Amino acid sequence: MRTIYLAGGCFWGVQRFFDQFDGVISTEVGYANGPDEPPSYQEVCASSGHAETVKIDYDPAVISLTDLLKDYFMVIDPLSVNRQGNDRGIQYRTGIYYTEESQLPEIEAVYQAQERAAGQKLAVELEKLRNFFSAEEYHQKYLEKNPGGYCHISRDLFALQQRREEAETAT
Repeated sequence: MRTIYLAGGCFWGVQRFFDQFDGVISTEVGYANGPDEPPSYQEVCASSGHAETVKIDYDPAVISLTDLLKDYFMVIDPLSVNRQGNDRGIQYRTGIYYTEESQLPEIEAVYQAQERAAGQKLAVELEKLRNFFSAEEYHQKYLEKNPGGYCHISRDLFALQQRREEAETAT
């Protein structure tokens, strides 16, 4: 099992998006790369400096980090600073936070390809994880508990894995 931390705006939708993929073992929403004290959601909303982030544990024998990151870039605007969809503020910044140096070459390859495709520098932070604090329980799996909740990610992308499997079966 390996772990990657992805900040992609509001963590509710990012968690829901990654939960669908084969090889994703577990996800947890939380607050990353801010001050070293665990914040409350209210402090995060008041610009504590933490990013709403999803911790993703995955099996690299089933899904590669490259594939996870390519999917990540499908659901964010990598040029937007501190904003995704209607959500604005430092907590909604985008970022790829790693814990293992061995992940960096794979991350950098995807990141650089995205930067070339965009034709400009990305606003996505690429940093070693400094800290991660689990979000309050009511945030965990929020869109499963509240299917009508707001999300900047198009709802049809929550069925991406299913559509890929159907396309594979059809060929």
